[in-house]
Amino acid sequence: MSKIEVRNIYKIFGPHPDRWLAAAREGLSKEALLERSGHTLGLRDISLSIEEGHIHVIMGLSGSGKSTLIRHFNRLIEPSAGQILVDGVDVVSLKPRELERFRQSKMSMVFQRFGLLPHRTVLDNAAYGLAVQGVRRAERDERARHWLEQVGLSGFEAQYPHQLSGGMQQRVGLARALATDAEILLMDEAFSALDPLIRHEMQDQLLALQAKLNKTIVFITHDLDEALRLGNRIAILKDGELIQEGTPEDILLSPANDYIESFLQDVNRGKVLNASHACNERPLTLTMRTNPARALERLAARDYDYAAVLDGKRLAGVLMRADAQNAAQAGARDISRHLSDMASVPASAGLDEVLARLLRTPEPLAVTGEQGEFIGVLSRSKVVELVTTATTGSNEPEPEPAAGEAAESGQLV
Repeated sequence: MSKIEVRNIYKIFGPHPDRWLAAAREGLSKEALLERSGHTLGLRDISLSIEEGHIHVIMGLSGSGKSTLIRHFNRLIEPSAGQILVDGVDVVSLKPRELERFRQSKMSMVFQRFGLLPHRTVLDNAAYGLAVQGVRRAERDERARHWLEQVGLSGFEAQYPHQLSGGMQQRVGLARALATDAEILLMDEAFSALDPLIRHEMQDQLLALQAKLNKTIVFITHDLDEALRLGNRIAILKDGELIQEGTPEDILLSPANDYIESFLQDVNRGKVLNASHACNERPLTLTMRTNPARALERLAARDYDYAAVLDGKRLAGVLMRADAQNAAQAGARDISRHLSDMASVPASAGLDEVLARLLRTPEPLAVTGEQGEFIGVLSRSKVVELVTTATTGSNEPEPEPAAGEAAESGQLV
């Protein structure tokens, strides 16, 4: 379900944006608009659907329009045209008093430079949003203490911002945003001012909190690694235009153009993609009750040396062709007593971990889900391709494996 709908947002900075809106809609470039009118194109025809409970990352380089866009959500910046719908309500149409209530109840914001009040204690900073809402002192202090504890700052309530490290200050900002219990959290380059190690810790903190809170989070960053780590979906902007939007996997595996590919050059894909992305597209599966002769027929039809065997949805083991032949010769009714164990990896395992497993054993590896259900069999060639090969964007089909390669995973390569 969509929590936020961004519909055809335009933003032109300058004294007379309405005069140049039509030109922007007709495709006048950012450079040409500035040269002809002295106006700056901030955003051009941006549309996004942000799902409830997701972390939606908006990323791009400096000047791409990402921070401009997030400030439209709570109307810190007014659009030149378009709509921002939150739970079906057009934020653009809200009157001043309605907008004030909306900001206090629906959205909280975490800024890049922390935005703390230097003359207030950590506790008072964390409780500030509640004070603005008119919450009684005892209740707001209690709630602020709770969220300071959640972000690891219990015991620092009486300190002042200048007495804290940068990472601790950002934790206060996060606690302040969470204390208001707003449904939507806007995070504008919230971790970019932090050292790399602290930044990684803050990402861990956010993911841990999100697992419990299930907030709708709009996260702005210029760092693709951060976007891939945090985002359920990612939108990439360039010069005020939306270039590509999709899941991290969509963007890694199918970059829209050369600009997106340039972002991906240094990404460790093994840490982003997981085992589910490297399953063979044509797995052969049998059931515990499959007749040995029928199993041999199916193996021969695909020229496979083995097949995964399922017990319901769960992986029961693997049937080798030689074992199927022995079962048939012995007159067995089914293959249930002729299986071998089959090693497996969880679908969520990163490809770097999967590759390490594959290098240690020539045996086939199954991929299983959270409940142990069978998802597929790993393709060794696909794992290597995804981890080591730069994305080319080619849609050409892969060549069939040579006969000698088939044995590595029973033709499931």
